[in-house]
Amino acid sequence: MIIRPATKADLLTILEIYNDAIMHTTAVYSYEPHTLEMRLAWFETRAKDGFPVFVAEENGLVLGFSSYGAFRAWAAYEFTVEGSIYVHPKHRGRGIGKALIPPLLEHAKANGKHAFIAGIDATNTASIRLHQHFGFLEVGMFKEVGWKFDRWLDLLFFQLLLQK
Repeated sequence: MIIRPATKADLLTILEIYNDAIMHTTAVYSYEPHTLEMRLAWFETRAKDGFPVFVAEENGLVLGFSSYGAFRAWAAYEFTVEGSIYVHPKHRGRGIGKALIPPLLEHAKANGKHAFIAGIDATNTASIRLHQHFGFLEVGMFKEVGWKFDRWLDLLFFQLLLQK
């Protein structure tokens, strides 16, 4: 398996992975699948803003992707970013998420970012453990802020300080 920067050619698989998360998990607090046009706009905005998108590839297949973007739009947050990692449902539990995080952290450090945030559904124990493995600390919980699959969802925030 290799980790590399994503290209436009990866967007169909990235879309498939993301839409699976929307439709079958609480990793994304959305209801409707995205379109290829939406993913293309997201990808182009990431590139324009200097934010990375990485993919994990094995034998020519994209197994997962990771990225980070602005945490909030206000100027004072320019040194804080929020990341996301998604793995194809058929390939979860193989260490792909663990391989996708280091390039994000390295890119963020190299670009002068100070704080890296992860918003994780409170029931997503795999993602919680993954982030804790890299030193992320839980810094807060928003109770019942999401509604999906006929239940309230709690959102945890984890943080890793990159520049100490």
